[in-house]
Amino acid sequence: MNQTAPSTGTSRWIALVVLCAGMLMIVLDQTVVNVALPSIQRDLGFSQSSLAWVVNAYLIAFGGLLLLAGRLGDLIGRKRILLTGLALFTTASLLCGVSVSQEMLIAARFLQGVGGAMSSALILGMIVAMFPDPREQARAIGVFSFVAAAGGSIGLLAGGVLTQAINWHWIFFVNLPIGIVALVLAARLLESERGIGLGAGADVVGAFLVTASLMLGVYTIVGQAADHGWGSPGTLGLGIVAVVLFVAFIVRQASARNPLLPLSIFRSRNVSGANLVQMLMIAGIFGFFFLGTLFLQRVVGYDALQIGFAFLPVAVSIGFLSIDLAARLLTRFGARAVLLPCLMLMLAGLVLFMRAPVDSQYVRDVLPAMLLVGIGAGLSFPALMTLAMSGATARNAGLASGLVNTTAQVGGALGLAVLATLATSQTARLIADGEPLVAALAGGYHFAFGISAALLVAAIVVAATVLQSERAVKLDTAPAHLVE
Repeated sequence: MNQTAPSTGTSRWIALVVLCAGMLMIVLDQTVVNVALPSIQRDLGFSQSSLAWVVNAYLIAFGGLLLLAGRLGDLIGRKRILLTGLALFTTASLLCGVSVSQEMLIAARFLQGVGGAMSSALILGMIVAMFPDPREQARAIGVFSFVAAAGGSIGLLAGGVLTQAINWHWIFFVNLPIGIVALVLAARLLESERGIGLGAGADVVGAFLVTASLMLGVYTIVGQAADHGWGSPGTLGLGIVAVVLFVAFIVRQASARNPLLPLSIFRSRNVSGANLVQMLMIAGIFGFFFLGTLFLQRVVGYDALQIGFAFLPVAVSIGFLSIDLAARLLTRFGARAVLLPCLMLMLAGLVLFMRAPVDSQYVRDVLPAMLLVGIGAGLSFPALMTLAMSGATARNAGLASGLVNTTAQVGGALGLAVLATLATSQTARLIADGEPLVAALAGGYHFAFGISAALLVAAIVVAATVLQSERAVKLDTAPAHLVE
């Protein structure tokens, strides 16, 4: 029988820590870079437009390869793909740190994205396989959710500290000891598995279509729409090609003998609904993190270190709630019952942040929003992960895990591009109407926060209408004579 980790209880929890350490390294890297961008720009001579490729090169590789990486883990062994991804990510981090030119840094960031996709696509599926007991699984998913959600806030703080205390190179060098330790311990603690074999799903055509579609789609969002607008010929043309490729992928999956993504995985209302809710939720709160950082910097006047500390309550709230309390609530009330009120808490936080004035006082105007978003996220992420993985089996756990990460990345990229564009457009309109620069900037950010809140409303509607309680799922899947 294939196993993902040692069967003893202590070894499984140690293996969980190792997997989460690898995930933390990847999540930190996605936000720690943002704080250091001004220093990177000055040091390597990036223009404002070319600087975006320090982030975009990573996102294109990461978002485009998640689904394929997850399926490859099922086919040829999750441990093998995970270790390859960790090794590539760590090596690419070293290359980023020693980069002396724009081209070298962008190429190394692309490699980081490939390694990050190969690693993070599999971790959640491995955790589900390691902890089959519902209560233990809820607690393990809570730990994973804390790392995945709070890592972004920690990254802002770490980026500010490293950039101001040393230099931007160290935001990449710090990955080296974490990556090496995670790689060595994962090699020792995780048991090897053979996978189900390439013959059970080696859909080369499907792999090409979905990877090309996702990479082109992410490039269209972060590389074209953000710079040239959604209505530009380049954005529309590339967007159409990406959609055509994705439609061709779906048609291929419906007819292929061994599809890369069996469409049957979407028959579960909870799997499909949870992924859609996550996409909407991530799109909304990504604006809170990214544009909230710019609001505090450009409107309120915070420096990088102050911004990191400002977002710290989000990380603390997520950590306090997701590791233990979330597991107990999920076990007692079920994932759907926990998710709905927590989405409403995040919505309330975004509405409060919409009203933050130009002369915001942290305790009065910022902290309440941070706490509401942190509490809501700390309980929502474990619930969503549980629902999204509820239909996973030993044969497709890697695929389900990759799908969860893909919807999160697509939601984040799409949300960031849309919200940043809307904030910039609104600011330009306010300046044209005679508003002072700071007031116009605040107005643009407030408008984007309003759109973020609308996305959370849509997530709540989907969660309320599509997701089912665990009891309802059992009744739907039980034999007819048992239901009667």
